[in-house]
Amino acid sequence: MGLKLDAATPPGAASDARPTVEALRRSFDKRLTAPVSFRREQLRALGRAIESREQDLLDALHEDLRKPPMEAYASELGFVQSDIAHTLRHLDRWTRPRRASTPLVAWPGRSRVMPEPFGVALIVGPWNYPFQLLLSPLVAALAAGNVACLKPSELAPNTSATVARLVRDTFAPDYVAVVEGGQVVSEALLHERFDYIFFTGSTTVGRAVMRAAAEHLTPVTLELGGKSPCIVCADADLEVSARRIVWGKFMNAGQTCVAPDFILADRRIKAPLLEAIQRAIRQFYGDSPRDSADYGRIVNDRHFARIVGYLPQGRIVQGGDHDVRDRFIAPTVMVDVDPAAPVMREEIFGPVLPVLEFEEIEDALALLRDRPKPLALYLFTRDRAVEEIVSAQTSSGGMCVNDVISHMLGKDVPFGGVGESGMGAYHGKAGFDTFTHYKPVLRRAWTPDFSLRYPPFKLSRRWLKFIYNWLMG
Repeated sequence: MGLKLDAATPPGAASDARPTVEALRRSFDKRLTAPVSFRREQLRALGRAIESREQDLLDALHEDLRKPPMEAYASELGFVQSDIAHTLRHLDRWTRPRRASTPLVAWPGRSRVMPEPFGVALIVGPWNYPFQLLLSPLVAALAAGNVACLKPSELAPNTSATVARLVRDTFAPDYVAVVEGGQVVSEALLHERFDYIFFTGSTTVGRAVMRAAAEHLTPVTLELGGKSPCIVCADADLEVSARRIVWGKFMNAGQTCVAPDFILADRRIKAPLLEAIQRAIRQFYGDSPRDSADYGRIVNDRHFARIVGYLPQGRIVQGGDHDVRDRFIAPTVMVDVDPAAPVMREEIFGPVLPVLEFEEIEDALALLRDRPKPLALYLFTRDRAVEEIVSAQTSSGGMCVNDVISHMLGKDVPFGGVGESGMGAYHGKAGFDTFTHYKPVLRRAWTPDFSLRYPPFKLSRRWLKFIYNWLMG
């Protein structure tokens, strides 16, 4: 993996990688993070820091992505604060050793499972939710007793700088460190040995992260993306479906990893569904979304050009207007799209919504089977039998029926991908488990010490099988 300097990399940032990781490792080796009381205080300190810098963070998110304050708080700051609160409520139970059964062959003895931290964790965040998707994994890592190195996305520079200041003012640098910069910094960090890597971003970069982790046999969680389909059946409530789809699709100007990427609509209700979607867009953003205080912008010119390139690949029935100077792309709905077109093969990650149709539910499922497993699958129907069919015959990171995105909000259900949409999961206990090694511990008594297990062996194989099966259950 060749290193190359880029403009987003501060001078000397890449050379900071090794001393930063070494300082974190020395700190972890002192086991200062082991007491649950220490972890609690650090999580509380993080919560207080977020609250005291709330306006600075909201301003940074608006500067980077034009995020409306209400949306930014609900999807970024509030999300992390709820993670902290949930973790503090359950941390004592999560960290408690668990008794386990002991086979007769190890009698007399007692077994237990000890949760222990991996050690030094690297958390690489994306640009689309540059606060939540960096800090939410940090909450889990600290709860599990790890130390952490954070790499914010350079594509959201204001949020990156604000988070860096927050972390440096809140934590000791050998407990939680922030390394800012571009590609060269990311590559320099990936050359170092970590005990766990948590990456959120594109599938392409996820493959590079996994290759780098393999050099040190470092376990990874990859939170990636993909084309999350949205199936709307003929019996769905079209007005409610349209509002929920429009909300999830055009939040953050479509730059959401679990946003509905395209719609598969039953042919019988395609036309009224399109009308309901158009009404919902006008209801949310007015006749001129450019002037709406509740509609964001594309992160940079490169992504703007990529998304605009999709517009000629279908017939636009809503939106389509755009302005490169403002990085504005209107909420756009398109039909008559070739399923083989790039807009149907690549993750859109922007405010463009293709709508295709199907005759029978099996036709929709056949189209999905030919594609990589998505991060989310959405189904709108009243029919429980159809729900069971879709659930049984598809695979996705998560599934949501009669809504979008809400499945990732629960703290008691894991969130993550499968196949090309990722591996591993987090949120709540699943996040604690991700950053935890569960170590089995067996304690044997000194006596009795049966000679049967020691050479020279005196039993026949038949007796050995009988005794072994009895002792091992």
